Amino acid sequence: MTALIQKSIRQHEDFVVEFSYCDSKGKKTRRVVSPIRFLGNDRFLGLCLSREEPRQFYLKRCEAMEVQPACNYVMPVQAVEVA
Repeated sequence: MTALIQKSIRQHEDFVVEFSYCDSKGKKTRRVVSPIRFLGNDRFLGLCLSREEPRQFYLKRCEAMEVQPACNYVMPVQAVEVA
Protein backbone atom coordinates (compact mmCIF):
# COMPACT_ATOMS: atom_id res chain seq x y z
CA MET A 1 0.00 0.00 0.00
CA THR A 2 2.78 2.47 0.83
CA ALA A 3 4.36 1.79 -2.57
CA LEU A 4 1.14 2.89 -4.29
CA ILE A 5 1.04 6.07 -2.24
CA GLN A 6 4.72 6.77 -2.96
CA LYS A 7 4.13 6.34 -6.70
CA SER A 8 1.32 8.88 -6.57
CA ILE A 9 3.45 11.31 -4.54
CA ARG A 10 6.35 11.05 -7.00
CA GLN A 11 4.08 11.43 -10.04
CA HIS A 12 1.46 13.69 -8.47
CA GLU A 13 0.34 15.22 -11.76
CA ASP A 14 -0.28 11.80 -13.29
CA PHE A 15 -1.75 9.62 -10.53
CA VAL A 16 -4.15 9.60 -7.60
CA VAL A 17 -5.12 6.78 -5.26
CA GLU A 18 -8.64 5.43 -4.86
CA PHE A 19 -9.55 3.37 -1.78
CA SER A 20 -12.21 2.48 0.76
CA TYR A 21 -11.76 4.36 4.04
CA CYS A 22 -13.31 3.73 7.44
CA ASP A 23 -13.45 6.95 9.46
CA SER A 24 -13.22 7.21 13.26
CA LYS A 25 -17.01 6.76 13.54
CA GLY A 26 -16.99 3.54 11.51
CA LYS A 27 -18.46 5.04 8.33
CA LYS A 28 -16.94 3.54 5.16
CA THR A 29 -16.63 5.59 1.99
CA ARG A 30 -14.80 5.23 -1.30
CA ARG A 31 -12.24 8.08 -1.59
CA VAL A 32 -10.10 9.57 -4.34
CA VAL A 33 -7.01 11.27 -2.93
CA SER A 34 -3.91 12.98 -4.25
CA PRO A 35 -1.27 12.04 -1.63
CA ILE A 36 1.06 14.82 -0.48
CA ARG A 37 3.40 13.19 2.07
CA PHE A 38 3.65 10.58 4.81
CA LEU A 39 3.07 11.68 8.41
CA GLY A 40 5.06 9.04 10.26
CA ASN A 41 4.68 5.32 9.54
CA ASP A 42 0.95 5.06 10.14
CA ARG A 43 -0.70 7.84 8.11
CA PHE A 44 -0.43 10.20 5.17
CA LEU A 45 -1.61 13.65 4.19
CA GLY A 46 -3.50 13.98 0.95
CA LEU A 47 -5.83 16.26 -0.96
CA CYS A 48 -9.25 14.59 -0.75
CA LEU A 49 -10.95 15.23 -4.09
CA SER A 50 -14.38 14.85 -2.47
CA ARG A 51 -13.92 17.36 0.34
CA GLU A 52 -11.60 19.54 -1.74
CA GLU A 53 -9.19 20.00 1.17
CA PRO A 54 -6.14 18.33 2.73
CA ARG A 55 -7.03 15.41 4.98
CA GLN A 56 -5.08 12.94 7.09
CA PHE A 57 -5.60 9.23 6.36
CA TYR A 58 -4.58 6.34 8.63
CA LEU A 59 -3.14 3.43 6.66
CA LYS A 60 -4.87 0.85 8.88
CA ARG A 61 -8.24 2.34 7.86
CA CYS A 62 -7.54 2.08 4.10
CA GLU A 63 -8.65 -0.93 2.05
CA ALA A 64 -8.61 -1.95 -1.61
CA MET A 65 -6.22 0.83 -2.68
CA GLU A 66 -5.56 1.34 -6.39
CA VAL A 67 -3.53 3.87 -8.37
CA GLN A 68 -5.66 5.65 -10.97
CA PRO A 69 -4.85 8.18 -13.72
CA ALA A 70 -5.42 11.67 -12.33
CA CYS A 71 -6.89 12.81 -15.65
CA ASN A 72 -9.97 10.65 -14.94
CA TYR A 73 -11.08 12.88 -12.04
CA VAL A 74 -12.25 16.46 -11.61
CA MET A 75 -13.01 17.97 -8.19
CA PRO A 76 -15.32 17.50 -6.53
CA VAL A 77 -15.48 13.72 -6.76
CA GLN A 78 -18.60 12.35 -5.12
CA ALA A 79 -17.81 10.31 -1.98
CA VAL A 80 -19.65 7.00 -2.20
CA GLU A 81 -20.69 5.24 0.99
CA VAL A 82 -19.55 1.60 1.09
CA ALA A 83 -21.60 -1.06 2.85
